[in-house]
Amino acid sequence: MEVPPLEVQIKTLPLSPGVYLYFDKTDRLLYVGKAKKLKKRVSSYFTKSHDSYRIRTMVKKIARIEHIVVQTETDALLLENSLIKSRSPKYNIMLRDDKTYPWLCIKNERFPRIFLTRKMIKDGSEYYGPYTSVRTVRTLLELVKSLYPIRTCKYDLQEEKIQAGKYKLCLEYHIGNCKGPCVGLQNEAAYNRNIEAIRNIVKGDFKDAVNHFHNSMKEHAENMEFEDAQRIKDKLDILTRYQTKSTVVNPNISNVDIFTIVSDEAAGYVNYIQINHGSITRSHTMELKKQLDETDKELLELAIVELRTRFDSQSTEVYTQFPVDLGDLIKVTVPKLGDKKRVVELSERNAKFFRQEQFKTIKIVDPDRHVNRLMAQMKADLRLDEEPRHMECFDNSNIQGTNPVAACVVFKNGKPSKSDYRHFNIKTVDGPDDFASMEEVVYRRYRRLLEEDEPLPQLVIVDGGKGQLSSGVTALERLGLRGKVPIIGIAKRLEELFYPNDPVPLYLDKRSETLKVIQQMRNEAHRFGINHHRNKRSKQAIETELDGIPGIGEKTTVELLRHFRSVKRVKEATKQELESVVGTSRAQKIIDFYSEEE
Repeated sequence: MEVPPLEVQIKTLPLSPGVYLYFDKTDRLLYVGKAKKLKKRVSSYFTKSHDSYRIRTMVKKIARIEHIVVQTETDALLLENSLIKSRSPKYNIMLRDDKTYPWLCIKNERFPRIFLTRKMIKDGSEYYGPYTSVRTVRTLLELVKSLYPIRTCKYDLQEEKIQAGKYKLCLEYHIGNCKGPCVGLQNEAAYNRNIEAIRNIVKGDFKDAVNHFHNSMKEHAENMEFEDAQRIKDKLDILTRYQTKSTVVNPNISNVDIFTIVSDEAAGYVNYIQINHGSITRSHTMELKKQLDETDKELLELAIVELRTRFDSQSTEVYTQFPVDLGDLIKVTVPKLGDKKRVVELSERNAKFFRQEQFKTIKIVDPDRHVNRLMAQMKADLRLDEEPRHMECFDNSNIQGTNPVAACVVFKNGKPSKSDYRHFNIKTVDGPDDFASMEEVVYRRYRRLLEEDEPLPQLVIVDGGKGQLSSGVTALERLGLRGKVPIIGIAKRLEELFYPNDPVPLYLDKRSETLKVIQQMRNEAHRFGINHHRNKRSKQAIETELDGIPGIGEKTTVELLRHFRSVKRVKEATKQELESVVGTSRAQKIIDFYSEEE
């Protein structure tokens, strides 16, 4: 696939948190960075002048940009760390050492210890994190130890060793930080209950702990111990910002490949995420053109073989959205919930973003191709005989039957053609009758087009359900256009599309481009009609009895009201006062009008 110019790549980036990767023209990885808003951050490299020679040199070499979209800025920070360590980009200086983010470990042993670590050992211990702040881990440790006394010694507390009296009580017991399980003063069941409570806190359920801190803070404040109260408040703030779950780094998932697919009529978009030792080390998305209406399953199987070969994957397990056949040597898992499901959703999200970016790129680079594809899709989705290059949409507006108006908006090649928009004042209908109003405006619109020998649309859309559609069909029938001009109705509640003489509505996928164009037309017709309706109401609202005076126009009325502030003052004004504003002739007309009235 041909790489679009850099400015196009930047324009199609999302405004989501994620990680960006810069490549040179030989496809060598230059740099990995994180961003809260990808598009904004990446754009800054090409719009700012950089003081650093290293950055200036790197920017000149950038030929291609990849990105991985994640849920949060914290996930972006963790993913940046794992990608830099696994792929060693040339221009990254920070994070290239072997130092990792800290974890909280609950050791797999009798009377488990809880401590901070930067290394994961596969011995059955539980690891929570990773955390982007050591201060957060220390606060959590301090919290759990203040609530539940646990041991810090490294003794092997087997039952026979305790019974043999091999250990003695230490200072931690005497100052109240430990209950002495090493000498049998605390039994294993009671200790494990504390560990279970601590496990819940680490997972994020620390409502009781927060209440404990709140009470302690108030107590210090009441005793005028404000420094102690502030220290507790700082801990509360850290706990409030605390997050335990990371999608991009997870010790429960190790050495697997994740593949997901998003497709449309023309192609499938497959995202591949590689996880090694619990961290994402690669993400790549590819486009597969459909040749013979292949299913998503067939495309995904092809892509998995291609991508695993290209990136030399040795993983023996694959996560996907649905079952696929990869032979007996590779285990295929379709996660239903939990961490594994979340990482599959992350992959699917990246595939969706890639598809959107492809469409945006085509719009910029080859707008005709985009229009042709959209028109072909709308023709297929709406079961039309020809592509709807010219579409029109009608909408009625009134408030309890007052000032009824209608609007017609015109789209050509899927885009608004505002010079062709038309307003209608309802002339033949009394009261709030949407059906009769729709029939009138559709009839007037196409009678005019026929009289002026103008081209008719390939699709007419009416805003409303079966009733409005029936009225539109009646209008076309009166003009002899029934069957010559396709017409459909769209109902607001469930976005149903109605066809003449078909009781079953058509439901399009909510993400369908066809439905989005129809919704845009409906919304545009509503906006255009509402604006006209408001203008008409406003004009009627400011009409006064001055408009009924012969020889007094709108401009004179405005001048009078601006000067005298009310109709009553105009009526009470002397001839001299009126002459000073509107002249002798018009002043006399106003005097004569009110004299006759009296």
